[in-house]
Amino acid sequence: MTETQSYLVFAVICVVVIVFYVWMHKRGDRKNRAALATASASGLTEPVSLHPVIDPTKCLGSGSCVTACPEGDVLGLVRRKAALINPNHCIGHGACARACPHDAITLVFGSEKRGVDIPNVSPDFETNVPGIFIAGELGGMGLIRNAIEQGRQAMDVIAKRKDKGFDYDVAVIGAGPAGFAASLGAKYKGLRYVTLEQDNLGGTVAHFPRGKLVMTQPAQLPIIGKVNFRETSKEALLEFWQGVQKKTGITINFGERMEAIEQDGKGFLVKSGKAQYRARNVLLAIGRRGTPRKLGVPGEELGKVVYRLIDAEQYRNQHVLVVGGGDAALEAALGIAEEPGTTVTLSYRSPSFSRAKEKNRTRIEAMAGTGRLNVLLKSNVKTIHTDRVDIDQEGKLYRLPNDAVIVCAGGVLPTPFLKQIGIEVETKFGTA
Repeated sequence: MTETQSYLVFAVICVVVIVFYVWMHKRGDRKNRAALATASASGLTEPVSLHPVIDPTKCLGSGSCVTACPEGDVLGLVRRKAALINPNHCIGHGACARACPHDAITLVFGSEKRGVDIPNVSPDFETNVPGIFIAGELGGMGLIRNAIEQGRQAMDVIAKRKDKGFDYDVAVIGAGPAGFAASLGAKYKGLRYVTLEQDNLGGTVAHFPRGKLVMTQPAQLPIIGKVNFRETSKEALLEFWQGVQKKTGITINFGERMEAIEQDGKGFLVKSGKAQYRARNVLLAIGRRGTPRKLGVPGEELGKVVYRLIDAEQYRNQHVLVVGGGDAALEAALGIAEEPGTTVTLSYRSPSFSRAKEKNRTRIEAMAGTGRLNVLLKSNVKTIHTDRVDIDQEGKLYRLPNDAVIVCAGGVLPTPFLKQIGIEVETKFGTA
């Protein structure tokens, strides 16, 4: 082969590679634009948690954020720029921001349309009240791995503030993912700690429906090390945590509710229904679900109204109304609809289930197609009676027989309590 022929072969190879690259790029761009259009048409444009905002002036289209996202299909390149193509799939990992080589991504709460109340905390998870820290769902981070990481990191900071003038270096309030990790961290750091939990180990996780799949990522637990959970059931995760508690010997005061926190010099006096604790620092890991969001309609005080599903079997052969549009509501409706003899209605005020995972939306559509589930979008509960419910859907009133109502409308941030102890709360509309 002559030198000219070699150059010609090399040039042909280069052209083929370039053409293939351009073709693949255009194919990916069309796919991502189609996904974005589908999400917009379905009203699925509102992220449900902490999520990225991309600065197009900084984004150079490297695709690092797309590759880094554990959910796989949240981000995509559109016209050589990163974009949220499936916003409601984002659950707040934050891996995209860490992976971006051009600092083009900011993680924010809420959106222009939907505000989210968030306590003001520093990067060390300390509030504006020195010595009071917040970790986990209360601070807007519902993802289990993130909650565990926050609880662990908060103890790293608190470990530098030991004070023999107090009975405890830290009082941990709550034993969900953040509180449990914090308790392990406190023991590992040799801190004098007390952990109060009004219910059982697991916090919000313990109240998930039976058999619910808990989406999580590998996490670093103090004393234990790296935990490689990917997708596991509520029961398996709680069993693991119970084993960790037994193995490490950490102490948690179950069935003890924190009732007040008062300033005590440089520290705090934590009061429960059983005792008082003088602590230099306090970590609030109480979540948001302790105060369920109510409908505010007549009849809501009836005993048949509850705010979480524990066991679907108890609703066999009953007429059940589930209210809400998030994963908890959809999973509750699906679980009950699978029980023999049930008649289930799912009522949601919005036109689509934009806050729920795609897998749950698909299952709801399939279940509704079988006739075992009645879905009423753009609807509102008007009145709850002893034997029926009245639901308004765009001016049309439905009177449905009813034995039980399950309201899955999320939890209300305990703003009055936070403000009482001096913690500032801000409503975020798409800001960091």
